[in-house]
Amino acid sequence: MSSAHFNRGPAYGLSAEVKNKLAQKYDHQREQELREWIEGVTGRRIGNNFMDGLKDGIILCEFINKLQPGSVKKVNESTQNWHQLENIGNFIKAITKYGVKPHDIFEANDLFENTNHTQVQSTLLALASMAKTKGNKVNVGVKYAEKQERKFEPEKLREGRNIIGLQMGTNKFASQQGMTAYGTRRHLYDPKLGTDQPLDQATISLQMGTNKGASQAGMTAPGTKRQIFEPGLGMEHCDMVNVSLQMGSNKGASQRGMTVYGLPRQVYDPKYCLTPEYPELGEPVHNHHPHNYYNSA
Repeated sequence: MSSAHFNRGPAYGLSAEVKNKLAQKYDHQREQELREWIEGVTGRRIGNNFMDGLKDGIILCEFINKLQPGSVKKVNESTQNWHQLENIGNFIKAITKYGVKPHDIFEANDLFENTNHTQVQSTLLALASMAKTKGNKVNVGVKYAEKQERKFEPEKLREGRNIIGLQMGTNKFASQQGMTAYGTRRHLYDPKLGTDQPLDQATISLQMGTNKGASQAGMTAPGTKRQIFEPGLGMEHCDMVNVSLQMGSNKGASQRGMTVYGLPRQVYDPKYCLTPEYPELGEPVHNHHPHNYYNSA
């Protein structure tokens, strides 16, 4: 089985557009720097085509074994496709253990199927940065910042909770001078318009009304009827104290004849029933007319 069996055909539409954008990000100057670095470490020549020289994964496995001995136990020298893919997979596992971040590592198909050479180059640059961080002499890539852990005593940490950081602002020099009472009007002053600057910010304008001279004289109880009186129309002044008979009266009210809550109420009609007789308190009850009342229940 030849390697041409795994090569993809030409891309069209959106796939071709994405592939062209990725190809434009490929840096040939970085490729030359990576070539010199890998050939100098391994002692092997890659070839004219940089990616085709790394496609079988042999140089990559030998390269990581130079940086970290024993990273790849077995390097397949066979030309079979699955052996070459196995070499690339072993290289990816080795650089992951070496410290390269997973989001910086390419996939096997990016190199083997020539789908994303830009990502392959980014992975090699990340490997160079990690190698430089570990102390290797590398002329490509950047050195990662070293972690500097600081340990504080528990007393210091508790004290820091009472301090407001400057990133959160400060309340120094704060003042409530010129603040108005809640609900009062705020004056807007613009010197460009020529308006007069208000002198007193706490004074309530008469346009907002006033409570001076307020009185509750003549106010009626809640729920009573309010009378409208206008002398100019010849209206008579109404009595606001007495309750009109049109509103009913509670004079002569009595609870006589009321039953206990829950008992049935009797319906009485003089056309069909005799006059009911109600016994007085303490008088024995004699029911002489058992059919004078009709139960409405």
